[in-house]
Amino acid sequence: MVILPIASGKGGVGKSLLASNLAIALGQAGKKVVLADLDLGASNIHLILGIGNVKKGIGTFLNNSQVAFEEIILDTEYDNVRFIPGDAEIPGMANVTTAQKNKLIRRILDIQADFVILDLGAGTSYNIIDFFLTSGQGIIITSPTLTATLNAYLFLKNAVFRIIYTSFDKKSPGRAYLENLRKDGSSLQKVYIPKLLEKLNETDPSGFEIFHDRIEHFEPLLVMNLLEDPKDGDKAQKIRRSCKEYLGVDMEHLGVIYRDHLQDIALGSRIPVLVYKPQSVISQAIYRIADKLIQKESLHESLLDIRTFEESFQTAELEAEIDYGIREHDVERLLHSGALTRGDLIETVKTQQYEIQSLRKENQMLKVKLLKAANEGFQV
Repeated sequence: MVILPIASGKGGVGKSLLASNLAIALGQAGKKVVLADLDLGASNIHLILGIGNVKKGIGTFLNNSQVAFEEIILDTEYDNVRFIPGDAEIPGMANVTTAQKNKLIRRILDIQADFVILDLGAGTSYNIIDFFLTSGQGIIITSPTLTATLNAYLFLKNAVFRIIYTSFDKKSPGRAYLENLRKDGSSLQKVYIPKLLEKLNETDPSGFEIFHDRIEHFEPLLVMNLLEDPKDGDKAQKIRRSCKEYLGVDMEHLGVIYRDHLQDIALGSRIPVLVYKPQSVISQAIYRIADKLIQKESLHESLLDIRTFEESFQTAELEAEIDYGIREHDVERLLHSGALTRGDLIETVKTQQYEIQSLRKENQMLKVKLLKAANEGFQV
């Protein structure tokens, strides 16, 4: 079973959209999928799936010992996809106790499926991070805006802190050192993690060894959503560089998704966008992500090396340009149909002309580099 927690660090970047449609895409590929709405206190996956009000959910299970976990796993109309609703309108479920969290994690780990997708709440609370860490390869979804990319980085930073903290026993020298740092919250957030790890290795070598084994299997996956332009994808590289330099963590790029008004229409109709328009740019992007996850399914995490990550970012950049070209054709159809006003038309044409010129320059530079590299290769 592959567990895929999906987190964002910030709301409004398409986390639930990705979780629900990704579950459908994997189900259509013949994979047995269970989609769990763990955005406790703000559950909305049932609306995206077109399911009416549910009487039982995670909240019911955690608050009523008479309700079996199997009772809250519902069949859906989508092939191979089952669904676990969230709080079922029980107040206060956003802050589950440690005992409730651990009980839920144990039951999730026992689910029989090929993929278990966890739609997590936004933010960096311990509960959300612990759900994210049920897998070494959770998905972090963000958008190109400054606040969204910053929150994605801060979420991963907090996840690394959580791995560090839980790797040292309560009475160990390493935990004592961390507790001293925690007394001043600002100093803990400002600490340079590579330096912190050096100190912990000196202070508590046995605890550090546990941390080292765990962090080696922490390989988060990135999805960049709500792109307007291929250059927006560059923000993904900035997140990756920050994670490598300041957190000592590398990540793989699963792909990009362009902003598309179809997702709003589909949500309003309570139809997943993959079902509403499977050939749309956004649907094809999600299918690509599903294909990559299926290919990774048979790979052991420790077999992934640095080349895998480098190639994933190069592929994502290419996909961004392809999707941008497809979206151009969609705009053209809107122009002919009269759906855009004259002002919209002028502004759209100006913007696209500038972007196309920029892309041509970049492509020309790339061709020059490729020719140079090929010539050098022939000379060798």
